[in-house]
Amino acid sequence: MAFLEFTRLDERSVIEYVKGVAALSSVLKLEDDGDAAEKLTVKEIGDGNLNFVFLVANSAHSLIVKQSLPYIRCIGESWPLTKDRAYFEAMALEEQGRITPNHVPQLYHFDPTMSLIAMRYLPPPHIILRKGLIAGIQYPLLARHIAHFMANTLFFTSLLFHSTLDHKRQVAKFCGNAALCKHTEQVVFSDPYQISQYNHWTSPYLDPDAEALRHDNLLKLEIALLKSKFSEQAQALIHGDLHTSSVMVTPESTQVIDPEFAFYGPMGYDIGAFLGNLMLAFFAQDGLVDQPHDRKAYKEWILETIEDTWNLFYKNFVALWNEHRNGDGEAYLPAVYNNPEVQLLAQKRYMTQLFHDSLGFGAAKMIRRIVGVAHVEDFESITDAVKRASSERKALNLAKMILKDRTNFQGIDQVVSAIRQF
Repeated sequence: MAFLEFTRLDERSVIEYVKGVAALSSVLKLEDDGDAAEKLTVKEIGDGNLNFVFLVANSAHSLIVKQSLPYIRCIGESWPLTKDRAYFEAMALEEQGRITPNHVPQLYHFDPTMSLIAMRYLPPPHIILRKGLIAGIQYPLLARHIAHFMANTLFFTSLLFHSTLDHKRQVAKFCGNAALCKHTEQVVFSDPYQISQYNHWTSPYLDPDAEALRHDNLLKLEIALLKSKFSEQAQALIHGDLHTSSVMVTPESTQVIDPEFAFYGPMGYDIGAFLGNLMLAFFAQDGLVDQPHDRKAYKEWILETIEDTWNLFYKNFVALWNEHRNGDGEAYLPAVYNNPEVQLLAQKRYMTQLFHDSLGFGAAKMIRRIVGVAHVEDFESITDAVKRASSERKALNLAKMILKDRTNFQGIDQVVSAIRQF
């Protein structure tokens, strides 16, 4: 079936769509087996805030079809959102998949008319990382894998690797994703600090905390700095929404999905999003003590993962920088930075700023997940509202402290020590 204009797919029509696209029929081997087409099954598995996600499978093969709607799924047509985000997700999957193919699912197909992408299905035991954190599952390779993904995707799309001309060309490719950037600016950097119809929190227990945010002038000044950096700094191609529901895992595999918010922005936004969501998971453990597993030991594993993620990212990123120091990158021209002393000084300043940016953005992401429009399952799965509010308040107070005092932290070990105090 040919679709000549945008049509919202359902579990029946997605089968007809897949049959009509040669690339997808090939993945499912429909041309090799006439019965395979008749045995196709479809299940809508999307549990996110924005899109519909269909698992299409037969007895031997499978794929994912993801369609962007012209509005936010979890709210409805009252909050319109451009369907063009599928285009930017497809471009990001291609670019990040080229750089780190072991950590990004393969893109099979993109249809601009239908605002649709199709990609490799990640079969069980892959699960969303956030669900694994709630279940108390340890992932021994998580820090190593996510650090590798971030270090490589951020370095190889930055001026440390690109010439200024190439960098500007790449920046231009993603400039059109302005609507999703605007969405981020609203829900992360604005709404939590004002009265908004979409804000909500664990009321009445967090009512004073939410009000305090709206009257915290110092916090607002720090958020303004981060919003400016988010909107103005085209540092590298960032995922744009790298929380723990954008990662699928097994003990041996880590896959980064859903880069529809991708654009050229500040590196620290990706790093901070991941670290901040691990911090949310840490505080949620106190409300999950009635579930299996030793939550005290698991909290220690989360803290180790936070520390290892930054340290391994730092090590990998600096190694790439040193390896390509004399390449095409024009951030620090060899003829200008022509001695070891100035090279080390430049590198130290760059990485220190990136560390502080990551802490600030991570804290902002934590705050918005507690008092903003979209919360996290880590806390929402705590059925006792008193326990949930207690866990959320600890996370909120930590985030406020980090946001205001982030430049005082000299290393991730100090951040972990601060987390232990709450």
